[in-house]
Amino acid sequence: MTADITQARQSGMVALLKNTTGLRILADAGYQGLGARTVGQVITPPYRKFRKNPSSWYEEIHTRQRKAHSSRRIRVEHGIAHLKNWRSLTRHLGRRESFADTVRAVAGLLSDHQHHDRIEAARTTMQ
Repeated sequence: MTADITQARQSGMVALLKNTTGLRILADAGYQGLGARTVGQVITPPYRKFRKNPSSWYEEIHTRQRKAHSSRRIRVEHGIAHLKNWRSLTRHLGRRESFADTVRAVAGLLSDHQHHDRIEAARTTMQ
């Protein structure tokens, strides 16, 4: 197990993002601090500056900012959760080299499944 931010650094994502412009990535708190290293391209929830006895106005602003960030990320979180429902991704016991192919295969099946669900829903409403 590796922390999210460590994995991002080791995979070369930080270096890649430094040389890329016009890209914004909404990340969770596991990537806190990556925005400063990627010229603001990784956007994380706001960091809580005052942990002990924060004033009520600060708490209100902080809560509002975190909710705004999470509401923009909700589609990503739902997508990840949906992928985790597939048994082959829940506990991947295969080789790491084939994991990316497994994720792509499941995503393709999921996309196809959703497409067919929409077609069926359209048919039932037309009848």
